[in-house]
Amino acid sequence: MFGHKHPCGEAHQALLDAGYDPEVVKVYGLGPLPMWMQPKRRQVVDLTGSPWVPALELDDGTGIGDSKAIIAWAKANPAPAA
Repeated sequence: MFGHKHPCGEAHQALLDAGYDPEVVKVYGLGPLPMWMQPKRRQVVDLTGSPWVPALELDDGTGIGDSKAIIAWAKANPAPAA
């Protein structure tokens, strides 16, 4: 297969590797489309200031956008042991 991986999949895998079981919400559509064409993406904009995904909402309600930032966060903040 190809060497390129989807940024959303990479961010999701990093969270799994860090011991999290994230809820995945699919927003569909492309980031540059008008918000009325993609209402779920409005939540992403409200959370991160950008329509692009992936985005991660932390338990305290803060958001992290961009797969690289999510991956870095996951590596720096492994889930507590059960």
